[in-house]
Amino acid sequence: VQLVESGGGWVQPGESLRLSCTTSGFTVDDYNIGWFRQAPGKEAEGVACIHADDGSTHYEDNTDSMRGRFAISPDNVRKMLYLQMDDLKPEDTGVYYCAITRADRGCLPERWGQGTQVTVSS
Repeated sequence: VQLVESGGGWVQPGESLRLSCTTSGFTVDDYNIGWFRQAPGKEAEGVACIHADDGSTHYEDNTDSMRGRFAISPDNVRKMLYLQMDDLKPEDTGVYYCAITRADRGCLPERWGQGTQVTVSS
């Protein structure tokens, strides 16, 4: 299994980033796939996850309402996963990881990539 994240960087508050995850080595239909992040000094937290069985998307209900600013989308033909992040805030700073979980085990990450750093500051 390979999961390779890209697209991170430094942006100012209010700007946008689109993260990409290139995947290989597993059958898409057998795994849920999503993103989680880890801010400096904090525990990792889920961002969003797509369920393999029905394609439904689950967004973690965090206090900063990522649901309204973040959007996860797959490209199953290219085996890519994207995370569009708009109106970024300083508290979005962290390392973002693409992760997979066996389809019958929810969205708790089992395998993930090396991550891509996102820094939001003025």
